[in-house]
Amino acid sequence: MFGVGLPELAVIALVAVIVFGPDRLPDYARQAGRMVRQLRKFAESAQQDLRDELGPEYADLKLTDLDPRVAIRKHLLEAMAEEDLDATGTPVDRPKRPVLGPDERPPYDAEAT
Repeated sequence: MFGVGLPELAVIALVAVIVFGPDRLPDYARQAGRMVRQLRKFAESAQQDLRDELGPEYADLKLTDLDPRVAIRKHLLEAMAEEDLDATGTPVDRPKRPVLGPDERPPYDAEAT
């Protein structure tokens, strides 16, 4: 979770006990939990509002789908999959590219550089 392991969590907990004190720490933990629940509820309601406004064709919309990187990756993969099919929908055999060995150098074209 966020690249934080058990030793880091132990250090964070120790610092929290030192800074806030053992008597106020449960109150702060309760407030943090309440805030996380409210943020999660807000995100779920925003997602539901988007689904309602966009209509039934977007019923399976997730907030991660709105990330430009995810959208571009999805469309590129779909285009690549369609490129491997002919007009009838059957897979097209493409020639394999030669694989270079460990001591081989790729071809060099002096006019292209």
